[in-house]
Amino acid sequence: MKRTVLGIILLTSMASFSAADEKLPLGLVAEKPAAGPFVKTERGYMVPYETVIPGTDAKYTMIPIAGGVATVGSPESEADRQDSEGPQFEVEIKPFWMGKYEVTWSEYKSYMAMHDIFKGFQTHKLRPLDENKNELVISAPSNLYDTSFTFRNGEEPELPAVSMSQYAAKQYTKWLSLMSERFYRLPTEAEWEYACRAGTKTAFHFGDDPADLDDYGWHYGNSNETTHHVGKKKANPWGLHDMYGNACEWVLDGMLSDGYAKFGGKRLSTADALVTTKELYPRVVKGGYYDLDPQDCRSASRLPSSDDAWRGEDPNIPLSPWWFTSGPALGVGMRLVRPLEEDLSLKAKEEFWKADVQMILDDVNFRIDEEGRGARGFVDKLLPKAVKELRAKE
Repeated sequence: MKRTVLGIILLTSMASFSAADEKLPLGLVAEKPAAGPFVKTERGYMVPYETVIPGTDAKYTMIPIAGGVATVGSPESEADRQDSEGPQFEVEIKPFWMGKYEVTWSEYKSYMAMHDIFKGFQTHKLRPLDENKNELVISAPSNLYDTSFTFRNGEEPELPAVSMSQYAAKQYTKWLSLMSERFYRLPTEAEWEYACRAGTKTAFHFGDDPADLDDYGWHYGNSNETTHHVGKKKANPWGLHDMYGNACEWVLDGMLSDGYAKFGGKRLSTADALVTTKELYPRVVKGGYYDLDPQDCRSASRLPSSDDAWRGEDPNIPLSPWWFTSGPALGVGMRLVRPLEEDLSLKAKEEFWKADVQMILDDVNFRIDEEGRGARGFVDKLLPKAVKELRAKE
């Protein structure tokens, strides 16, 4: 698929905007940009944008991705191919924005801070929960019992945030969505692979030779077995950094035991291609991470989650629903997606944010209600103001 994306510029560096742009959502402009990446839609031109998480100094950048047809999985002829990567099938992708980088500690710690903030609201009887707020409620992760697990690779602001469960990652996207009044979620596997390939059909977007990965990703052999600041390697043709290596990334899909057998040879919508599951694991993690060999970071590569093993060193009983402690999970992070079509009801959006396994809900409720670890609160655009009020009381 042909694209005109030839580099990255931020929305703030573009030419001046017309008055019509002020009526459009962030990331859309009325007139065709003179330069830089953009995607033409019926609603206007999608462009990159940089913005701040409300009430914080944490910034993130989103890149427009045009719609098209994704080929998911790898051909049987691809070197180092795993059985779970086939048979290939096609998915019709609608336009979306994707995070230029993996979510960093600077961003994720803003969400982690909600634990103490929600506790403070309870103490000072601010923003009480009631039935009218149910759709706005999130859980905030418990404070870390032992930081040496989560921050084993460091906690510098520009490092990718890692070791969160898929549930915690989804709650992060809900928190950010309600704060910003824009719809963020994890990508589906098809969306992720489509954006990673950037219109290519080779094992990597740069070709088939794993030896060339050094220019684009941190992997076993060049990473010193740790994460690195995001954006230090070359971007893919659509302007996305660290799609290979550094931290691998959660997607929404579960992993089936027979790969894509149920989809083989078909063309599906994004919704129909999404593999929903009621099993705790395995779920799909994409992109490889710093401790994997280059061939295991290919566009089609899939890492199955394993919650029991990934919590193997967790000293908590019950095990934390928000944090992992062991193995590959120390290299598991996330990347944001924002669909162009975001005019969904809160109930429809909740399908992308909620825990979909009763065991997770039970663990969250026990940790918060019985043990007092973790916290709940409701989120809206007034939350930053309420945090300031809380700080004034403390």
